[in-house]
Amino acid sequence: MRTGVALICFCVLAILAASAAADTLALKNGDRITGTITGGDNKTVTVKTDFAGEIKVNWSAIQEITGDTTLFVLTPQKTTVSGSITIANAGKDLVVHTKSSGDVDVPLASLTVVRSPDAQAAYEKSLHPSLVENWSGAANAGFALARGNADTTNLNLGFNAGRKTLNDQITMSSSVVYAQNDLAGGGVTANEVLGDARYDRNAYDDALFWFVDGNFTHNALQGLNLQSIYTGGLGWHAVHTPKTTFDVLSGINYTRQSYGMVEGSTTPTAGVDRNLVGATFGEDFKHQFGALTTVTQDFTFYPDLSDAGQYNFAFDGAATTKISKWLGWQVSFSDRYVSNPPIAGTKSNDVVFSTGVTASFGK
Repeated sequence: MRTGVALICFCVLAILAASAAADTLALKNGDRITGTITGGDNKTVTVKTDFAGEIKVNWSAIQEITGDTTLFVLTPQKTTVSGSITIANAGKDLVVHTKSSGDVDVPLASLTVVRSPDAQAAYEKSLHPSLVENWSGAANAGFALARGNADTTNLNLGFNAGRKTLNDQITMSSSVVYAQNDLAGGGVTANEVLGDARYDRNAYDDALFWFVDGNFTHNALQGLNLQSIYTGGLGWHAVHTPKTTFDVLSGINYTRQSYGMVEGSTTPTAGVDRNLVGATFGEDFKHQFGALTTVTQDFTFYPDLSDAGQYNFAFDGAATTKISKWLGWQVSFSDRYVSNPPIAGTKSNDVVFSTGVTASFGK
């Protein structure tokens, strides 16, 4: 008998403990939702329930909140307070019952985010990630080979990677295009390598940023052994949404160009080295169409500050469509222009179009 009474008492205490640990939302229409508050923003609060999973409830629909779950709330002053929460002032204010500062009122109209302890821990970790974390990117390749009446080889390779945190961003990209025609009068018809690496750091209110950039080009058919452009400057996040970003930037650059003999040419050519100080003006655009296709485009203009007639520009555009979680198809277009190439007989403009499969990694 005593064992049965003890068991009943234990069950009752367990039920009471579970109820005490839960949060209850009393709605203005008379309904009640019981569960655990896991987060929220300025429009809704998210409650994890046993019967329906996660439910988002509009703050305006809530009459009262009771519970002991510790939550982390970002105030309009950009400080974070923690404690259990309730609703006050006819549903206009969120009250955070902190242990150290007492009750803190946060107007719902100014509320930005509510986090659970796990979400807060993940957020704090994201503020200072290690250099090997948060990387994502893709590698793509295309290859064509013809033998018989034709004797051609075509290869294009590409790679891009990025690491973005709350305060900075690293982007890197490279591409290789090679084509050869071994029939009479043929030879190498394309041999170009492009590369770029950039670091951005937010400077003010997440809208302005400073950046450093290195841009590299090798074009054997133009006689360009290597062009290196090193830039430092300021940028502006003109558009910054989950699906669309558009940045504009400007700065000062140092350009070094080294020219030699054109590949396949039998005419002796004296090497030419040029060192230029110029300006940099550019823009970057990215947009996601639906869940499958992403379009990127960037254009950078490099005028020489000592000679108004000397300049070059770089344009890159690409569209990538997912086939599976990690596999996709990419189409890319690149244009490199030099106003006055120093090697006689070479053209100012080089356009590259490529397509092939792409394999992605990271998030």
